[in-house]
Amino acid sequence: MNMEHVTRITEALQNLKGFVDRDATELQVQRLGGLTNLVYRVEGGPQAVIVRIPGEGTEEYIDRSVEIHNAQVAADAGVGPVVLWADPATGVMISECIPEIATMTPELFAERPGAAARAGRALRQLHDAPAPFKFRFELFSMISGYMEVLAAKDASIPEGYAEVVAEAAPIRELLKARPGKLVPSHCDPLCENFLDNGDRMWIVDFEYSGMNDALWDLGDLSVEAGMTEAQEREMLTAYLGSPPGAAQYGRMVIYKAMCDLLWTLWGLIQHADGNPAEDFWAYATNRFARCKTLMLAPSFADHLAAVAAE
Repeated sequence: MNMEHVTRITEALQNLKGFVDRDATELQVQRLGGLTNLVYRVEGGPQAVIVRIPGEGTEEYIDRSVEIHNAQVAADAGVGPVVLWADPATGVMISECIPEIATMTPELFAERPGAAARAGRALRQLHDAPAPFKFRFELFSMISGYMEVLAAKDASIPEGYAEVVAEAAPIRELLKARPGKLVPSHCDPLCENFLDNGDRMWIVDFEYSGMNDALWDLGDLSVEAGMTEAQEREMLTAYLGSPPGAAQYGRMVIYKAMCDLLWTLWGLIQHADGNPAEDFWAYATNRFARCKTLMLAPSFADHLAAVAAE
C-alpha cells in the first residue's frame, strides 16, 4: 500500500477517540472500491471505520463542505452511516462501518429478492430527511459547467454530443414548466452506493448530492442497475406507497436519459484527468449511445406527453 496514503489515514484517525497515538502497524487496512477516491476499511481501534481520501482533481467540481453537511443530514435521517469526523478543507472523511452488508452491484439488484423495493424505501427515507441539503442540483447548469471544465482541458467529446444537448432543450422547458418537488437527493446513485443487509439499505457517498427532483434518483439508479421495467415499477411502488401513474413513470424515464447525458461529461473529465480506475472514454461513449437510443425510442414522446399533462 502507498505509504503516503497510510500516513494520511493514520493522521486522520488521530481525530477519533480510541485511535489517538495508534501506530499504523496496529491497524488492519483494507482498500475498498471507488472510481475517483481512495476508500479504506480500518480495524484495530475501538470500532471499524471507513476512511475516505478524495481523489486528485476532484476539488475542481466537488464542494467538500457541502458533501459533509449533506452526509450528516443523511445520517440524521437514518439512511446514511454516521460521520465520525471530516475535514472540509481536504475532504478526508471518517464514517462508521456498517456490519454484515453487501455492497450492491447490478447483478445483486437482479439476484437479491426485494432489492429494488428496498432501494425505493431507502430513497424515500433520504428524500424525507428532516433538514434540507446544501446545493441545488441543476441538471443543465451542471452540463454547461462540465463542458467548460472539458474546454479548459482541451478534451474531446463524442461526436454529436452538442447536437443532443440542443435536442434536449424542449425537455429543459418541460421540466421548468412541470417542476417536481425538490427534496434532499443523492444525485449519483451508483449501485455500489447502496449497502444491503437483506432487510434494509443504507446509502453512502454524497459527493454530488443536493436538492433535486425526487424522480432523478430513481431514474438514475434504474440506469446504473440496468433495471427491467418490472424492477422499476417495484422500486417506484415501494417509494410512492402505491403503483406509479403515467406521469410519475414518465418523469423517471426522462431522467434516465438526462442522467446519461450528464454523466457522459463526467466520464470525459475522468478520461482527461487520466483516471486509471477504468476506461472512461468507453464509459462516456457508451452512456452517450444509451442516452441517444432512449431519446429516439418511440415511447419517449409518450413519456414527455404524460409529464406535460400533469
